[in-house]
Amino acid sequence: MKFKSLLCVLVVCSISLLWGSDSKPNIVLILSDDQTWTDYGFMGHDVIRTPHLDRLAEESVLYPRGYVPTPLCRPSLMSLATGHYAKDHGVTGNDPTPRLAARGSPEAIGLAKELITNIDRFDTLPEILVSNGYLTHQSGKWWEGNHTRGGFTHGMTEGQPGGRTRHGDKGLVIGRDGLEPIYDFIQEAGDQEKPFYLWYAPFLPHTPHNPPQRLLSYYEKMGLDPAVAKYYAMCEWFDETCGELIGHLEEQGLRENTIIYYVCDNGWIQKSADTDVPEGWFTSFAPKSKQSVYDGGIRTPIMFSWPGVIEPDIRGDLVSSIDTFPTVLSAAGIDVPDGLPGLDLWSSVQSGLSIRRDTIFGDCYAHDIPDLDDPEAGLMYLWCIQDRWKLILTYDGEVNRYKVVHPRKDPIQLFDIVSDPHETRNLADQYRQVAARLKERIEDWYPVTQRRLVSGK
Repeated sequence: MKFKSLLCVLVVCSISLLWGSDSKPNIVLILSDDQTWTDYGFMGHDVIRTPHLDRLAEESVLYPRGYVPTPLCRPSLMSLATGHYAKDHGVTGNDPTPRLAARGSPEAIGLAKELITNIDRFDTLPEILVSNGYLTHQSGKWWEGNHTRGGFTHGMTEGQPGGRTRHGDKGLVIGRDGLEPIYDFIQEAGDQEKPFYLWYAPFLPHTPHNPPQRLLSYYEKMGLDPAVAKYYAMCEWFDETCGELIGHLEEQGLRENTIIYYVCDNGWIQKSADTDVPEGWFTSFAPKSKQSVYDGGIRTPIMFSWPGVIEPDIRGDLVSSIDTFPTVLSAAGIDVPDGLPGLDLWSSVQSGLSIRRDTIFGDCYAHDIPDLDDPEAGLMYLWCIQDRWKLILTYDGEVNRYKVVHPRKDPIQLFDIVSDPHETRNLADQYRQVAARLKERIEDWYPVTQRRLVSGK
């Protein structure tokens, strides 16, 4: 009996070594959808339960001061896939503006098809991984047509333009309806003895906020606003699916050879009955969250985990989702393409040394794209963060359906986000030299030629 038990252990170990062969690690992206940086247990939330992500954070190099360049899902996802800012990859918003063509019309569908061709501008992360022997799988959010357009060998999104399918059509059931397509893909990668890449971007905690009652009841008992209770339960539901995915990797003996990196696409502060909103506000998110360049819209924890290789730690460095592209390639031992704007964090992740960067940048455009060939046409904000200072420049780009979300009254805003993390005090007049210095940095990074700063109050 002892011999048989030992034989079984050796067989399992042999399978685990073959799975993810060529000495390349498996790579898993976990991408939250519409969740603010505060809304995790490990980030200090005292109500929302996220035990599985809390555990992942404990096993990771965690960057609490992580950011995404653009606070809207489609451009944010394109930056993850291409490693470039929206100003360069060209997908600045979610949809072509209805001013150009009525939504659902043949003309609008034609524009939507034209927009997805931007994915061809750069080699995507999945394409590079495939060229290095990986199988790659897409699930959840994916706007850029069929998953194969992004270089995925496997996937769920078929890519029918227009209507609800624009978020990712059949891929959106992942997580909400289990993880079987991912489990099947992992098995196929094992059968082929190839390392794999997973793009796990479930439609969670994104609306519709329809969590299982078994989770919702916990928050309802607290007497919370019903909308807030549902959102909190959605965050826990998302966390639960992350636990299922990580648990499957562990059960299959794959976790030790798998890099997991985590980021959220953009923030979301749930609007409640008590939320102060301007007249005409129609969205279910609160001001200064989704679509905004305040921290409620762009800040996210970013973490990297690889058991036995990455020593868990919490780092104070400023990092951006634009950094994940070169970092995971470097971690996998793959050459990083020239010309990427993000930093390769891998040596810092391993060594614990601070990264060589003092400023991060971001650009933000209208939800509806006014000109598919001119990113500046919809430019609303440019921003940067240096140490404790955050500067926001506000531009006069065209906005269509979301004007109430973007009042754009202040041309220049300066915040001390260490002492004022919710950005309540504009210090631009008080610290004019700081504002002028950071404004110059932004203008060097993005030399705007057509738009102008708004005129002010």
